[in-house]
Amino acid sequence: MYTHVTLGTNDLAKGRDFYDAVLATLGITRFREIENAACFWRSESGQMFILCRPRDGNPATVGNGVTIGFAAPSRAAVHAFHEAGLKAGGTDEGAPGPRDFAPNAYAAYLRDPDGNKITALCMAAE
Repeated sequence: MYTHVTLGTNDLAKGRDFYDAVLATLGITRFREIENAACFWRSESGQMFILCRPRDGNPATVGNGVTIGFAAPSRAAVHAFHEAGLKAGGTDEGAPGPRDFAPNAYAAYLRDPDGNKITALCMAAE
């Protein structure tokens, strides 16, 4: 559905380290970095996640009502994502567990160091 998702950051190094940690738990790897400008990660299926300093020079801000969701292959990966995020400077927005919005939904929510809300979601049956 999407080719890429981009989030802004005010501290690229801190954001890079955070996303390296959480995305590695989902098998998503960083493949490119433009010094002091942007970092790029790609899933096996080709979708990209980009973290960058805003091109207009203004501070990056958090979107109210915005959540970026990453597919997790298992419930164990959801737990690993959440734990890695907390260790890498993120904050808890919802511990790993079942979610009532869909059958088999199992997710964890974090805020990255800039305050962006992200989630890892597994839809596989237990």
